[in-house]
Amino acid sequence: MAKKKTVYVCQSCGYKSPTWSGRCPECGEWGTFVEEVISKHRNKVSVSWINASSEKPTPITEICEIEKERYLSRIEEFDRVAGGGIVKGSVSLLSGEPGIGKSTFLLQLSEKLSNYGKVFYISSEESPQQISMRARRLEISSPNILVLANNNLEEIKNFIEKEKPAFLIIDSIQTVYLPHIESAAGSVSQVREGTAFITNLSKSKGITTFIVGHVNKEGSIAGPKVLEHIVDAVYQFEGDRGHNFRILKALKNRFGSTGEIAVFQMEEKGLKEVKNPSLFFLSERPVGKPGSTIYCGIEGTRPLLLEVQALVSRAVFSTPQRRAKGIDANRLSIIIAVLEKELGYPLRNFDIFVNIVGGVKIKEPAVDLPVALAIASSYLGKPVKENIAVFGEIGLSGEIRSVRLEEMRIKEIEKNGFQALFPALQKKNNKLKLLKEAVKIAIEEQQDGESYKKPLEP
Repeated sequence: MAKKKTVYVCQSCGYKSPTWSGRCPECGEWGTFVEEVISKHRNKVSVSWINASSEKPTPITEICEIEKERYLSRIEEFDRVAGGGIVKGSVSLLSGEPGIGKSTFLLQLSEKLSNYGKVFYISSEESPQQISMRARRLEISSPNILVLANNNLEEIKNFIEKEKPAFLIIDSIQTVYLPHIESAAGSVSQVREGTAFITNLSKSKGITTFIVGHVNKEGSIAGPKVLEHIVDAVYQFEGDRGHNFRILKALKNRFGSTGEIAVFQMEEKGLKEVKNPSLFFLSERPVGKPGSTIYCGIEGTRPLLLEVQALVSRAVFSTPQRRAKGIDANRLSIIIAVLEKELGYPLRNFDIFVNIVGGVKIKEPAVDLPVALAIASSYLGKPVKENIAVFGEIGLSGEIRSVRLEEMRIKEIEKNGFQALFPALQKKNNKLKLLKEAVKIAIEEQQDGESYKKPLEP
């Protein structure tokens, strides 16, 4: 018998090597190489679902646009994130950490979608009895939801052809497998080809599909990057399991805008929509405490008020600590350097901790000014004015720069009863151009008779 040819594949990034290695040279991860058998025959699953034809190329102006039919799930926050509803025949990937609420959300979504047709719920991680127990807890009793515990994709295909469902849920892609691929379920080959198999099946039969995907320790979707390119939309559940809220973010959407978020609150009977996330995130904000600032950010096309907290304390060791949760640590270092240079704060002698309350991750530069004011407030021992909300990018010279969608941010701030402290909009305030001026307006100009502790000494 001929010896089977094998290759070692990194389970984190998909890099292939003829020999085993402890560390992947591509992504730098340790202990991720797994031996996989090279298939001798060409795999038909990888073939695109698009029909190959001999027709000549068509000018783009002559191609007729097809209006995609959308299903409204009646979960308003999710419909908005999806771009106005779920497109018929689309394939979506839902990722998140274990226990974050993916299966609960999909079961609730199944009940809403069952009004349009059969929902085929395939679980390869839980038994039908476990799913039934969860459904009873969520008070879901639709006869149009069909549950099957199976992890063989070929057998699942046979059931789909027999039942002809309108919707398909695969929970999860890391536990299903194709029999003709000799590697184990969850391997790079199985995940890649399994996703392609499901996509081909769904597109050819017009089935709207949701696939559950696990995440790795960095928080990104486990498996090869090609997984995200195959599907039409990628949604990710974020949030700390220690809190009762979850954030659903659209990382990719071929039928809508990316970056959109929806906020849900985890309750005994499942996930409940949070219609006004700004009030939700600010509900427990302490009043009159130094180191707290209200920031107005943009997630997708939605303005959102969040609390930025900072703590400045004397350094115990020779090298001060810099810790950031929710923002880029490199950005924090730049803000601290500008505060030292332009305002003369001796922050090199202090530990500094910054946190975006609620576990939201902010990537836009508009968070610079709120972070700087929170740090200055904690250092000076004076609170930021209660009725002020801020946003703005800080330059290396201490200037405050404009950011995108300022008018939308201002409307959100005023709608929630706050006053906007914003950069260089002449129609509102033509003086706020430097960080030093912002600190003076937001922190140092206190009413007569107010007394606060002196700034920290090195």
